[in-house]
Amino acid sequence: VQLWRCRCRALLSRPAGRLRAHRDLTAGPEMHFGFQTVTEEERREKIYQVFESVAKKYDVMNDSMTLGIHRVWKDILMHKMNPCPGTLLLDVAGGTGDIAFRFINYVSSARERQLQRKLKYHQNLSWQEIFESYQKDKFNSLGDSQVVVCDINREMLKVGKQKAQHLGYSEGLSWVLGNAEELPFDNDKFDVYTIAFGIRNVTRIDLALQEAYRVLKPGGRFLCLEFSHVSNPLLSRLYDLYSFQVIPVLGEVIAGDWKSYQYLVESIRQFPPQEELKAMIEDAGFFKVDYENLNFGIVAIHSGFKL
Repeated sequence: VQLWRCRCRALLSRPAGRLRAHRDLTAGPEMHFGFQTVTEEERREKIYQVFESVAKKYDVMNDSMTLGIHRVWKDILMHKMNPCPGTLLLDVAGGTGDIAFRFINYVSSARERQLQRKLKYHQNLSWQEIFESYQKDKFNSLGDSQVVVCDINREMLKVGKQKAQHLGYSEGLSWVLGNAEELPFDNDKFDVYTIAFGIRNVTRIDLALQEAYRVLKPGGRFLCLEFSHVSNPLLSRLYDLYSFQVIPVLGEVIAGDWKSYQYLVESIRQFPPQEELKAMIEDAGFFKVDYENLNFGIVAIHSGFKL
């Protein structure tokens, strides 16, 4: 009994800081959710709820927040990729299909140019041969190219599928529910991996980068389009003013959701700057890693290769 009392007194006499530290360990590692500090599991749940909430208004809000410039940024990403017919693309966190649809359009145009060059240099083809070539191309307009859209959020995928149906995209397109940190794909499977405005919302960026490396074929390319850090001090202040004073208001007016867009703005400020993300991509095993700033670093495209 005396021994038990001594142990109790010893426990109660421990510094409060040690007790707090013990509670923190049981709660799991702390992470940022915007400017809040939360556990890893809390962050994962909160981010899922954000995108579940904004899914239906996601495209409208992107146009409103960026004045439509996000479309140009995504076009630049596609031109930087420059996919050829036969490319197998994995687009992660691409639930609403913006990158996938651009990929299909780009590859279809490349395929059409291939056919035109073929016919141009074979002037002696008969009308029937020309007709058959066009018919064949009509049923294989992507040249065996495929794009797999992978997203962790069911609502985002649902919106993407509805858009694809409405816009007439079906060939060479598939949708998969999956986590960027634990992709449901085999090793060495894809030619290109893209993630546009998604890696910022991944709970463990290091795991997502390792998974990107794993699923790419040797020689495959990693491309990431993401909001980044503005270097110009004056522009940075104006950008902050717009971000914190305007974007949450737009979120409330358009999507009826102030908090989700407040988080999105805060998450941009917490995201690693360009050089730090470049180092993380290199740590995952990628080579020839570089980045291109767009609009003074408001966004950046990071690129790397699995060699």
